[in-house]
Amino acid sequence: MLKREHQNPLIQTPSRGFPKAVAVIGAGTIGPDISYYLLSTIPGLSLTLVDLSEESLERAKERISGYVKKGLKRKKLTQNQAERVTHNITYTLDYESISGCDWVLEAATENVDLKRKIFKQVESIISPQTLITSNTSSLPASLIFADLQYKQRSAITHFFAPAFSNPAVEVVGWEGGDDTLVDQLRWIFSATGKVPLVAADVLCFMLDRIFDNWCNEAGYLLDQGVTAQEVDSVASEFVFAGPFCVLNIANGNPIIIETNTFQAQEEGNHYLPAPIFSSVSKWNTLLPGETIDVDVSKRDLIRDRLLGVLFSQTVDIIDNEIASSNDLELGCRIALGFKKGPFELMQDMGTTEVDRILTVFSVDRPGMPVPKKSINDYLNFYRHILVDDLKGCKIITIRRPDALNALHDQMNDEILSVIERFENDPDVRGFILTGYGTRAFCAGADIGRFPSMLGNSDEAAQYSRECSRLLRHIDGMSKPVVAAINGLALGGGFELAMRCHSLIALKEAWFQLPEITLGIVPGIGAMVVPYRKWPHAADLFHGMVINAQKMSSEEALKIGVLDGIADSYHELIEASIDRINTLSSEMKAISDQPVEIGEMPPIKPQSASGDLLSKEVIAIMESAIADAAQKTTLEEALEVGYIAFGASACTAAAREGICAFQERRRPDYSLTG
Repeated sequence: MLKREHQNPLIQTPSRGFPKAVAVIGAGTIGPDISYYLLSTIPGLSLTLVDLSEESLERAKERISGYVKKGLKRKKLTQNQAERVTHNITYTLDYESISGCDWVLEAATENVDLKRKIFKQVESIISPQTLITSNTSSLPASLIFADLQYKQRSAITHFFAPAFSNPAVEVVGWEGGDDTLVDQLRWIFSATGKVPLVAADVLCFMLDRIFDNWCNEAGYLLDQGVTAQEVDSVASEFVFAGPFCVLNIANGNPIIIETNTFQAQEEGNHYLPAPIFSSVSKWNTLLPGETIDVDVSKRDLIRDRLLGVLFSQTVDIIDNEIASSNDLELGCRIALGFKKGPFELMQDMGTTEVDRILTVFSVDRPGMPVPKKSINDYLNFYRHILVDDLKGCKIITIRRPDALNALHDQMNDEILSVIERFENDPDVRGFILTGYGTRAFCAGADIGRFPSMLGNSDEAAQYSRECSRLLRHIDGMSKPVVAAINGLALGGGFELAMRCHSLIALKEAWFQLPEITLGIVPGIGAMVVPYRKWPHAADLFHGMVINAQKMSSEEALKIGVLDGIADSYHELIEASIDRINTLSSEMKAISDQPVEIGEMPPIKPQSASGDLLSKEVIAIMESAIADAAQKTTLEEALEVGYIAFGASACTAAAREGICAFQERRRPDYSLTG
């Protein structure tokens, strides 16, 4: 059930498309949040929220109304979306009102007998074709759906709080369900901004095995002479909020008792809930981000036990094929708030330290899972990309949805490794680079190590060269690479796209080079490549590079940057495959010849949004563009850009821009020059 035809859900053609009418059963904790998410993302949807309590429905209505007001105020919701949410929902006590729905999503209390009762009533009302899913965090589908007459239309869709904004959704198929339903649900979620993560139909699925046992281990630590505050303080190295803080927020003590009792019954008494959870309702702990001083011996104890249970559950999930490594890694970050996924932590710590932690943990907590292979064997997978095969093409999907698919060193290496592995394979005609979801192709490059290089021109220039290794490889390829631009392409993301041999975009996509707003110049090709590939549009690129002007898909098509525009993700991929088929006879290397770009018109040191920019950095940029245009090889021209990037790193404007970005404030270049 875990192996999908396509890793990227949007590549496929959906069998049903978006639902037109959805019923959510349960107006308590998470039902209203799921309802708000569905209504705000699916055009034309009508939704029925059902509950047995009029009071619960009134509270749900107030909550959804509050979400709409906040969404409008923060400009995260358009007026059309707000009206859709407000007017397309029915709050009712009448189960019969769900009869015309094509998807019923149950979000009632975590009680198997209650859920079975609900589904028995639901199935007596709806058609045999209506989809049925349950929002459960731990109960297997085989247990919940056992009494259904039409089992094939059922699956688990486990949302994470807050369901309207947390992107993660666990999708769980089961042996009684239709396997195509999982792909249909993955498509719906991905197309509406969620990140579907596939898990096997076992108790607690994937992420609750991590979360519940992380919290349960924290409870057992209190028997070792440490406090909840000390545990949360040490845990802050790994998570944004410690286990006891999260338990307070979620009223999670009863959940740990229930789920770990279930897991103990199924898998052994070592999973029994810590007894203290039965006697405490609220914990005396820290706010997210707060820390206190913790004695070294206590810190080491807490750290080893928390990492021990995290690594133990991680290897168990992989050894038992409960989920894929990349879904587990991503899910721990976006759903559970880990700063790094468990595999990245293992990589950082090294196999010797991970083996030590797991050995100590197995002594302290006998019976807990231990690795069935060497730690290195668990680390060999792509963490930040997905790779699909379609019609003789390798489709590489950048998947960092929590960072709008921004680039960093490891992702560049993963993309490059796929290209190098298959570029000489006669069965592979070419490569397609695209982004995950519908918001972003790539939002640029992570700042990464750059802040530490401010003031060091040589080190910054070398950093720019190193970041270009993927792009330089693409420059020299004999097989085509097409950029399938599924959303915004900013900075380094646009620089990556323009190095591809052809660009095709969704009509909603747009492009920007915002580096100047950070007080730096674009360092991996934007001051060189567009002027050599599209010299007739030099004036437009001046505005983009120097003033951070945006370019729409329509503008890009008009000047020849794009070779086509698509209306849907599926059409985008199909058009990219067609383009690969024609590129073999049309591929052209980026010109080695000097280019005439004309005299640059005077441009005010002001961004397209009206903010003041650095005159000094603009001067560096203008000089580099003019100098690079006259170089007789592409390599020489790119070197001009690397050196200019290094020079910009030594300006007061760069320090102000990068610091402002890190501090989440607007930069002030009025005093930097």
